[in-house]
Amino acid sequence: QMYLRLMGFFTLSCVLEMDTTPESYLDLFPLEAIVYLTPDSENVLEDIDPDKVYVLGGLVDESIRKQLTLRRAREQCLQTARLPIREYMVKAPNSRNYHSETLAINQVFDVLSTYYETRSWPAALRAGVSSGKGYVLPDTAEQ
Repeated sequence: QMYLRLMGFFTLSCVLEMDTTPESYLDLFPLEAIVYLTPDSENVLEDIDPDKVYVLGGLVDESIRKQLTLRRAREQCLQTARLPIREYMVKAPNSRNYHSETLAINQVFDVLSTYYETRSWPAALRAGVSSGKGYVLPDTAEQ
């Protein structure tokens, strides 16, 4: 299990801490503090709350059934959120007409850590969403 907790205050001394443990996040944190990040959530992550623990969905293979992480979060009665890819990025034309909001764990971590540092979703998404996902920021869509 992997979870992400932001440590510190809203200053330059904030620390982004990622832990892995065999223990369940359900046993480590109160349910109301957990936000399960899943690309299938209806809720957009607008800001990072230092009092929350963010669980990264952890799918390694995109061929795994759609909405699996959303169902898992709902079964556990957890809050869910998705990264604001649709809100800040546009679909880029590509030969395969491929567009995916499913990111690898390291990409999600890059997005969250960059956002926490910059407080800018465009900068964060630029850092973590590769062009191979079929999404780009509007200012780079024509390039």
